[in-house]
Amino acid sequence: MGADQGRPDGLARAGDPIRCNSLHPGVIDTPMLDTFFAGREELRQTWLAGKPLGRMGSVDEIAGMILFMASGEASFATGAEFVIDGG
Repeated sequence: MGADQGRPDGLARAGDPIRCNSLHPGVIDTPMLDTFFAGREELRQTWLAGKPLGRMGSVDEIAGMILFMASGEASFATGAEFVIDGG
């Protein structure tokens, strides 16, 4: 574990109101993927067919999870790994 990784956990143990969570997004539909899949629609459809939800995530979905994690709604969540990858 690097120095930066251990610092928040150490502060939380010291009694500071710091929560230590992480976000693990799956593949997100971005212009970079549009470039990758350009001219490869069959590859895109084959790839999506293997995903439980049959689609990529959106930037808004990731932003929503980040807002939740930073909000009081998640005030009792710590040490959690939030996976948002569509299965």
